Amino acid sequence: MRALYEWCVDNGYTPYISVVVDANTRVPTEYVRNGEIVLNVGPLATNRLKIGNDYVEFSARFGGVARELIIPVSQVSAIYARENAQGMSFPVEREADETDVAPASAEEAPASAAQDSDEPPVPPTNNGGGKPTLRIVK
Repeated sequence: MRALYEWCVDNGYTPYISVVVDANTRVPTEYVRNGEIVLNVGPLATNRLKIGNDYVEFSARFGGVARELIIPVSQVSAIYARENAQGMSFPVEREADETDVAPASAEEAPASAAQDSDEPPVPPTNNGGGKPTLRIVK
């Protein structure tokens, strides 16, 4: 994951991660949709980013308020460049009961760490077997 992050930054791309939220994931739950959240982890959107072996940790602003995020690496389902959707997806097992994470309403403003354009980011999808693929849906 660190290598893909560095590749994105070195080539002037904006790295995004898609995260399957569980009880051990500390993210702003008001931005979680269908048990997932997509985050801009680029240098301009994060502060004190640390991609460790077990956790991704950083501070980011959501609605103008700084929040501390802690994401288990095992919950990252993909990392990719926003500009061309090149990246890699990873298998993540979902918990059977995700009722502890409330879905966000459609009226809420997007987080600055999650989005910085008018179009929402499109997380990559894994078609269930073989080689992971990325697709853009417009």
